[in-house]
Amino acid sequence: QVQLVESGGGLVQAGGSLRLSCAASRSIFSINVMGWYRQTPGKQRELVASITTGGSTNYADSVKGRFTISRDNAKNTVSLQMNSLKPEDTAVYYCNANKGVIVYWGQGTQVTVSS
Repeated sequence: QVQLVESGGGLVQAGGSLRLSCAASRSIFSINVMGWYRQTPGKQRELVASITTGGSTNYADSVKGRFTISRDNAKNTVSLQMNSLKPEDTAVYYCNANKGVIVYWGQGTQVTVSS
C-alpha cells in the first residue's frame, strides 16, 4: 500500500504560480504512472498531468504550456509546477499513483485562484 500526501495548495491571484508536491510513503520507482487530477463540485475528477517511470508526460489541453509535472524517484515525490494560473484552475488537486491493477489517491489539496 502507498500513502500519498499532497501539499502546496492555497490562494493565489490570477497570473500567479503555485507548486504542488506529493510525498509517497514508499518507493515510487516501480509505479508505472504518477499523476495529478483535479475536481470541482458537481464535476468529475479530471486528469491534469501524468508522468511515467520513463519520464514521458501527458497534459490536459487546458494546462499545456502552463503546468509542468516532475517526479523524483529517489525522494518518492511528484510535483506539479503551476504557472499563469487562471480562475478556472480552482479545484481540489489530487495526487494519483497508478500501478495498473491498483490505484492510490491522496486526500487532496485546495487550489483557489482569484480573479
